[in-house]
Amino acid sequence: MSDSLLTDATGMSTGPLSQLLEMGGPVMMVLLAIAVAGIVTFVYLMLFGAFFAPRFTARLKNAINLWQQKPCSEVPGRLEQNAGRYSRLNPLHHLVVNTMNARLKAADPQQIRESVASDAHDALEPFEAPLKIIEVIAALAPLLGLLGTVMGMMEAFSAMAATEGRANASQLSGGIYEALTTTAAGLVIAIPFAALAAWIEFRLRRIQKTINSALVSVMSVPLTTSESHAAPESPGTAADTAAAHHRFSDYSAAGQQGRLANATG
Repeated sequence: MSDSLLTDATGMSTGPLSQLLEMGGPVMMVLLAIAVAGIVTFVYLMLFGAFFAPRFTARLKNAINLWQQKPCSEVPGRLEQNAGRYSRLNPLHHLVVNTMNARLKAADPQQIRESVASDAHDALEPFEAPLKIIEVIAALAPLLGLLGTVMGMMEAFSAMAATEGRANASQLSGGIYEALTTTAAGLVIAIPFAALAAWIEFRLRRIQKTINSALVSVMSVPLTTSESHAAPESPGTAADTAAAHHRFSDYSAAGQQGRLANATG
């Protein structure tokens, strides 16, 4: 029978995991806990993103092309009528339909832009917390590993001092080996989570650019029917469109909500 299946005199498992926890002490248990939390967060983020992430589908692309050719109420109506259950979970679908309807109702352009910016932020907000958790784990794991190493080294040298310097090299090296285990574990956890955080942030930037492109395409189309009669555009329409593009494209980290809070506002 292999050693991983053996048990010690107290009945506790002596497998690799239990040996690792015993060598690393309480810090190793904390590292294992945050690693499990990070994996659960990543799985949740992938499942949530598969259903609720904004997607620029072929149906939306065709609807925007029709809107650019002939902006009328048939375009959002047909888009809403032909939307399936999976499409209705797409936040970008609702953003495009609501923006088209708002423009057809000749609403104030400034009010439309503010409403669109708020709705776009709400579409990206659910991804902020999971990304932050993964980033914190990637930053915290090496520090916890270093803490475990320092505590292990203190314990090893304390034992050496208790023997009045008569500890042999094998005993001292064994204590140092156990102390360095937590540093290695912290790096093993931090490296993949740092890579995952960078990849998730890249994907969110791509989603933000997709939202910007779709909404600017809808907002920049001049209406020649209802909007031109009900609320004629001022001579500064071109400047407003450019300002809208700038507002949608702003991804500055200076906002109160961090990188994603200013994704479209």
